[in-house]
Amino acid sequence: MGGGPGGLFFATLIKQADPSVEVTVFERNRAEDTFGFGVVFSDATLAGIHEADPVLRTGLADHGRHWDEIEIRLKGRRIRCGGNGMAAITRKTLLQLLHRRAAEVGVDLRFSSEVPSDPAQLAGYDLIVAADGANSGFRARLADELVPEVEVATAKFIWFGTSYLFDGLTFVHEHGQHGTFAVHGYPISDDVSTFIVETDEESWRAAGLDEFDTAQPPGPSDEKSRRYLEKLFAEQIDGHELLVNNSRWGNFRTRRTRRWSSGNVVLLGDAAHTAHFSVGSGTKMAMEDAVALAGSLLEHRGDLPSALEAYEAARRSSVEKIQGSARPSLSWWEHFGRYHDAYEPTQFAFHFMSRSIGKGRIARRDPEFVEQVERDWRAGHEGDGPLETPFRVGVREFASRRLSVADTETLRDGDPGCLWLVAPDTEAELAEAYGRLSQALTAGPSLVAVHAGSPLTRSLLAEQARLVHRVPALIVEDGMDDDRAETLLLSGRADLVGSLSEGEARA
Repeated sequence: MGGGPGGLFFATLIKQADPSVEVTVFERNRAEDTFGFGVVFSDATLAGIHEADPVLRTGLADHGRHWDEIEIRLKGRRIRCGGNGMAAITRKTLLQLLHRRAAEVGVDLRFSSEVPSDPAQLAGYDLIVAADGANSGFRARLADELVPEVEVATAKFIWFGTSYLFDGLTFVHEHGQHGTFAVHGYPISDDVSTFIVETDEESWRAAGLDEFDTAQPPGPSDEKSRRYLEKLFAEQIDGHELLVNNSRWGNFRTRRTRRWSSGNVVLLGDAAHTAHFSVGSGTKMAMEDAVALAGSLLEHRGDLPSALEAYEAARRSSVEKIQGSARPSLSWWEHFGRYHDAYEPTQFAFHFMSRSIGKGRIARRDPEFVEQVERDWRAGHEGDGPLETPFRVGVREFASRRLSVADTETLRDGDPGCLWLVAPDTEAELAEAYGRLSQALTAGPSLVAVHAGSPLTRSLLAEQARLVHRVPALIVEDGMDDDRAETLLLSGRADLVGSLSEGEARA
């Protein structure tokens, strides 16, 4: 059910592995219809898909675009970080290639065919693969058994194309009269780039971009937003036009499902899970699901429950890992206006690159980029490295930015100038933590120390102190290594870092 890349790829894999199996794809749109512009894949994630069937590898080689560097544009600067190999292709071309491949192996493709709403119409099928997207009707119908969950991001996004050709994945930030807007841009063919815009709700409303009725059926695009953004980013894209295709604002929804199957129905791709497009391609994840599902069915022939259980077991940990990496990245996009105002371009770029990984991994990809970040730090701190730089808080001066266990415990137990805050376990509790922070700051502490919670909530609470209230912040973690410490300092997430003793950390 659903003729997107995941559904088509699964249909092809199972049919070519066992031609005796009857495989039917129901797709409500016409074969030539597609929404969106391009899909992107990182080099590191393509091996399993290529091994299962070469259709994507061939498509990327013949019709796609490849790059190695990420470019970040801010305040007139263009900063690049290499070692991030990726490739992209237009969604329409990919679908055409997958249509052709599925037809070659004998899949029955039924376009302009609504998914049967009456279960009796599907009674003859041994297996129903619900690849019907993020708004899956099957997932909704079986909600009691599958237990879906959804988290709605606060940032707004809209998807365009443009005739301007970016060199590779490019992040563009513009501060206009109504607020800060940012672009994820990347080439998908020889004449078109994807152009995704994100902003916060306050800027979106201030610009008057909240007037389009997103409740109407897919098709019409938000022309007012197109004109506004085309003007805002005109210099960045050399006056090229923005292209529309069902282009309308939305809030990204991260979907999780406690179970992926019920009876003879199994979810695949966005129907089962989503992860923010800044770290993972939903298309890639769906095609990897297809490989795992086909493999499990072939390994457990004649035992459908075992096959579906093995499929979920094979994929769930990988999906959860991607979703875990996506959450800090999505959070970054919910706060990027704050970072735009606070940081100079090099530190901003490092803050962005380190939202899900540390300094060491970034340095392995592009040592020159990290060296520049460190040079900029030293230039602003009398030649000292991030850990060796002294820091003064009120009348107290620390010899380095990394505090000893003894220093940390002294601040916790006996320094009235230090406000000690417990970070919440989840982001849902951050609003309350921000309120406690604001109220406690009326007593005039000179330093805020944050511990407990998660790495993300610690960082966000520390940034709330640093960037909103202008009070220095110390992040305290148990077992913090040098890489983590330097990442927090160089990125501007903390002014000081420290550790607690084992007993204090448990307390």
